[in-house]
Amino acid sequence: MELKALTAISPIDGRYRHQVQHLDEYFSEFALIKYRVLVEVEYVRFLADKKFFSLTAAQKKALQEVCDNFSVEDALKIKDTEKITNHDVKAVEYFLKEKMAAMDAEAIQEWVHFGLTSQDINNTAIPLSWKQAIEIEYLPAVLNFNRQLEILATDWKEVPMLAHTHGQPASPTRLGKEIMVFVERIGNQVEQVIQVPVTAKFGGATGNFNAHAVAFPDKDWVTFGNEFVEGVLGLQRQQFTTQIEHYDNLAAHFDAMKRINNILIDLCRDIWTYISMEYFKQRTLKGEIGSSAMPHKVNPIDFENAEGNLGIANALLEHLAAKLPVSRLQRDLTDSTVLRNIGVPFAHIILAIKSIEKGLSKLVLNSNALNADLEDNWAVVAEGIQTILRRENYPQPYEALKELTRGKNGINQESIHEFIDGLKVSASIKKELKKITPQNYTGVNPEF
Repeated sequence: MELKALTAISPIDGRYRHQVQHLDEYFSEFALIKYRVLVEVEYVRFLADKKFFSLTAAQKKALQEVCDNFSVEDALKIKDTEKITNHDVKAVEYFLKEKMAAMDAEAIQEWVHFGLTSQDINNTAIPLSWKQAIEIEYLPAVLNFNRQLEILATDWKEVPMLAHTHGQPASPTRLGKEIMVFVERIGNQVEQVIQVPVTAKFGGATGNFNAHAVAFPDKDWVTFGNEFVEGVLGLQRQQFTTQIEHYDNLAAHFDAMKRINNILIDLCRDIWTYISMEYFKQRTLKGEIGSSAMPHKVNPIDFENAEGNLGIANALLEHLAAKLPVSRLQRDLTDSTVLRNIGVPFAHIILAIKSIEKGLSKLVLNSNALNADLEDNWAVVAEGIQTILRRENYPQPYEALKELTRGKNGINQESIHEFIDGLKVSASIKKELKKITPQNYTGVNPEF
């Protein structure tokens, strides 16, 4: 069958393509070839800037246009050459040499890919595409999502809610604060993503500038490499490498993204549970069906979909982070195939964030259910009562409240107040204790 969204094997390029197709600018085969061409062109221009040869103004413009106008047809031409060379980066080199011939630059064709190995191109092109994908797609998506959470937290700041520890009723909290837990967790991990540098390898066949140094022994090639990678490409050059990049920092990115994914899974499961407890209702859409058999169903499918996508992303990120930093001696080829898949977990993450945002937009707070749950669990104020009694040096207050409440049914305002009335404390203390309700026993938190 002809490859279309309907016939694609991967749901990323099939069912979900319309949501993530823009990521092909960073992670497709076309994108990889385009970024390789970009690095090769920048390298030629940099050599010219360093006076190894001269480029005319027209040649400089023509080189820039090779990058600016790079097309699918150009990429297909490179792929056709690869069928002959059986080497993807060499095919890029031949493509660029042909372009230079067309701009009357045959005399300097051999400066294309001068002294380099294929990984000098791959291990700059892929980090460059990854850096741009993180900055343009991933960080804005996560930060915008976190801001949406923060707005919800603010909206629900004063909403009291029964907390649950071990699945059992616990000291009340506020809904907004519980959402802020996730805002803080995500924000902390985003900082770690930002702090990890995007690194590149650039140093010849085994990382020592062997070919460069033998051709021009008087040149400071280490400084040259640093200036090209950091000044031109905007990446951080690793100083001591084998033929390939270490991938340790890329693995650190994957691990940080996994942690954010785990936080999002935690959020999905909490919201899913709140929906099942009817703390939230969900807005319905005309024509939408929740179950093929049960007409009444309004399922929390957005949070379930997100959880599934995040799980797939984490499984792939786990393999990427564990595999890429490990290579036999100065290099084996196992990194090549693996690197071609870094866009897959990235796409699953973007899908998941979109799903959670959609799910959150459908939530309708059910204040009656929240309040009813609090009213049904007056036993949770026992902690506050026994703590005030401790303050007053009342004998064994914990044990007294335990006897009253633990495992008991029917604990309500009346039974709590009856207990308070029987305490041998002053009237003012009894009044203080009776002010405690499940709705106001929610503690304090920082302002947000």
